[in-house]
Amino acid sequence: MVVEGTWDLSVSTPVGRIKAVVILHRVDGVLTGTAEGAGQEVPLREVTVDGDRVTWKQAVTRPLRLNLVFDVTVDGDALHGVSGAGRLPSSRVTGVRRGASVSPAADAPAGTAGSA
Repeated sequence: MVVEGTWDLSVSTPVGRIKAVVILHRVDGVLTGTAEGAGQEVPLREVTVDGDRVTWKQAVTRPLRLNLVFDVTVDGDALHGVSGAGRLPSSRVTGVRRGASVSPAADAPAGTAGSA
């Protein structure tokens, strides 16, 4: 499964929808990336791919200081799943790869565990 690329994400949190951009790429054969949103750019940690499932961790300071865990499923140029932050409720994540003609479905099923 090819997951590399620039992804436009929408995260439905209890305080509203947050837009973010995640860039995934390989460096010396290792999948890595960054996330941009809320006026900040942060590195992704522990990026893993297992079939069509992609997980990663990231820390943000805006709008709150949170350690986030993402767990998404990639289906071609679309993705869906969840993001979690400790004890806070999970947030639904949808996304589309830039340059794709597919738009993420608003009612895409949530993946497994992981908030933004």
